[in-house]
Amino acid sequence: MLMTSQYDRLAAMNKAHVWHPFTQMKDYCNGDPLIIERGDGIMLYDLHGRGYYDGFSSVWLNVHGHNVPELNAAITEQLGKVAHSTLLGMANVPAIELAENLVRIAPKGLTKVFYSDSGATGVEIAIKMAFQYWHNRGIRGKSSFVTMNHAYHGDTIGAVSVGAIPLYHEKFRPMLFSPHIIPYPNAYRHPGGADGAAEATLAALRSLLETRGNEIAALIVEPIVQGASGIIVMPPGCLRAIADLCREHGVLLIADEVATGFGRTGAMFACELEGVSPDLLVAGKGLTGGYLPLAATLATDEVYQAFYADYEEQKTFFHGHSFTGNPLGCAVALASLQLLEDRGIVQSVNGKAAFAARRLEALVDLPHVGDIRQQGLMVGIELVRDKITREPYDWTERVGVLVCQRARELGMLTRPLGNVIVFIPPLVSTTAELEAMLHILASAIRDVTESGWRPER
Repeated sequence: MLMTSQYDRLAAMNKAHVWHPFTQMKDYCNGDPLIIERGDGIMLYDLHGRGYYDGFSSVWLNVHGHNVPELNAAITEQLGKVAHSTLLGMANVPAIELAENLVRIAPKGLTKVFYSDSGATGVEIAIKMAFQYWHNRGIRGKSSFVTMNHAYHGDTIGAVSVGAIPLYHEKFRPMLFSPHIIPYPNAYRHPGGADGAAEATLAALRSLLETRGNEIAALIVEPIVQGASGIIVMPPGCLRAIADLCREHGVLLIADEVATGFGRTGAMFACELEGVSPDLLVAGKGLTGGYLPLAATLATDEVYQAFYADYEEQKTFFHGHSFTGNPLGCAVALASLQLLEDRGIVQSVNGKAAFAARRLEALVDLPHVGDIRQQGLMVGIELVRDKITREPYDWTERVGVLVCQRARELGMLTRPLGNVIVFIPPLVSTTAELEAMLHILASAIRDVTESGWRPER
């Protein structure tokens, strides 16, 4: 057990020197920070020894839980060989073996793997590949991109350019290129429901491609589930129709599977749910089981061949990162994929998702639960001021923040997306653990929206 004075020292150092992401530091520095010391299974433990369920997989990336012996061993074994060796004109054993494994499990046609260190950099690579692909083929003018409203693809400049969440992106707009933006099908917020939302998306895309298709290099989409916008789940068939339209009009399809990959939606990759094989696929987050920063951009051989040329043609893809294909990250990713296979984890997700759905039914009739959206073990619970009119809470009321604060007090960690409460547990969570976490979540929602709970000052 840590002495209070030790916590105070670390808390003061944290406030003095650490600038936290997506965090208003003035608010943060007015409170007592949660400082995690260790993890075990799906639990995280703070410096005082208190345990918390990891109800959002440490920002959507943990697959097997924390402190997993097989993953620890993979890193330790690789560390005894080499910690890093560049991929610039060289290769290393884990990077080669992981690439072969990724191609084996990816949607059909994706045969080449380009490594990076985060989902955002993986998206940046896909965007640049798509742009240069047409240039290398001698087709000029195909230089713009299509994205979807409220999309989030990361925080590098290219990734932000194809992002469309005003709160995150508008301040940087003068620095960015401007994509074409079509609606992501949000059944809850569309007057025509799922059918109307899907048709609005497809009609907008069809019209855009018919009039501007010769200018468009690629469309980027979060397949099946749009994450940071509030866990918005696509109506069935919509992704397949989007892919067909892109193919019909000669536009590359980029699938951002950073959040949805590695079993999260009930399939290894969300694209598989509708039999879609994109031209480029970005994977990250769960790739290493949540252990180390590693991402991969997978491409078809057709895309790759546009860069495969004599040196004098200058068709090389001039892009790379210092830690591209890091052996430690690739080694633990290989071990993670092996665990997924050995333990049938992806196959278990749909059963666990069905169990979670049954428990979530208890929330449907709560007066301020407007919508519950779920695909696999990705759940978003949208809270509203008025259930009949679907009037949202004003952002200044911080309802989502308060619910997550109450959940933390009750023993579970998650983060909100505005007024949407996120539940994205590690895939290995047992039904008993899912039940305990969902009980905490339901209690936190009731306490804040019905009983007026507020944190003590």
